[in-house]
Amino acid sequence: MIKFRQKPVITEDDIRRDVEKLGRRAFLRGSLSLGGLAMLTGCNLSTDSGADAALKSMLKFDDKIQSMLFDPERLAQTYPASAITDPFRFNAYYPDWQVRPVPDDWKLEVAGDVANKSSWTIDALRNMPQESQITRHICIEGWSQIGQWSGVPLHFFLRTIGADLRARYVKFICFDDYTTSIDMASALHPQTILALDFLEKPLTPEWGAPVRLRIPTKLGFKSAKHIRVIEVSNDYSGGYWEDQGYDWFAGV
Repeated sequence: MIKFRQKPVITEDDIRRDVEKLGRRAFLRGSLSLGGLAMLTGCNLSTDSGADAALKSMLKFDDKIQSMLFDPERLAQTYPASAITDPFRFNAYYPDWQVRPVPDDWKLEVAGDVANKSSWTIDALRNMPQESQITRHICIEGWSQIGQWSGVPLHFFLRTIGADLRARYVKFICFDDYTTSIDMASALHPQTILALDFLEKPLTPEWGAPVRLRIPTKLGFKSAKHIRVIEVSNDYSGGYWEDQGYDWFAGV
């Protein structure tokens, strides 16, 4: 009679402690193996379309894991003024000679699941509470630099306009045709601000005038410049880079 070896049964409780010990990055790195990719997607990775589908599935998985691990009370590191990068590097999806000037009729519009859809002027935004931060801007291209921004905490702005804080997404539409979106938990993070100033001076066009998002808990491409519309919604809307394959959650 053949006696089969009985495999041990591992329950979720057995491994919970070990899983909690895993660093976020180590977990994600371990999940990014080609074998893991194939298992997650069931795609044929030998074709371009199969690889694309697999990568999209992997990005969705990565977003879910990042969202699960996001701590709304964990603050990004801050720095002294002596650490500010000088000169600060220009970064956009176009070269600096194509920087867009602020339209004369600019106003900040709000849309979607908000109670008060009145538009906002810069003066009205400056009359709101202001927060300043010296934090690191981390680019997906692999470089980073430290800057100083100040402006209106986004959580305060969203509450002021009567946004539905149970909504899943906050979208930013910019007058230079850039778009991005973030999850509501990140929007309510205390260091997420609508920046009006850079290095203690009003934003100039190259730095995102007249108002930009500054969100140090995410990669730099989420800090949209030249915001024209803020929309609160339950509908996923992606973004300029996200629609081209960038990770949507983009946490750091």
